[in-house]
Amino acid sequence: MGVIFYSLSLLALVAGTVLYLTRHSWLDRLPSSFHKYTPLPTSFREDVEAGLHSADFDMTSNIEGDSRTGLEGPAKKRVMQIMKNRNVNFDEARRLYMEEGFGKSGIGKDGLPRDPKLATFS
Repeated sequence: MGVIFYSLSLLALVAGTVLYLTRHSWLDRLPSSFHKYTPLPTSFREDVEAGLHSADFDMTSNIEGDSRTGLEGPAKKRVMQIMKNRNVNFDEARRLYMEEGFGKSGIGKDGLPRDPKLATFS
């Protein structure tokens, strides 16, 4: 009885440690209902405060007197995920997000369509 208890305890400890150490790779695959709810910023001011700006993508002029609700929700959420998961800055996360969109649309990282019938003139 004691050997079984200690074996199961050790197995639970090892499994818990492995799950904890690999949490970044499997947490994003869970349905959103399992994640802690974090509201997205809803204005340009909140976008800037959340780090969704840079010298190349300056939104400070949009803060005052702009009635729009900030950056687009789904894109904002994905860029924030990329920033967190890959530990990159806003500009790099935007670039990676755009490349993902290019790939889904059949466009290469260089911006050219991957259509075999494409003819370009330089």
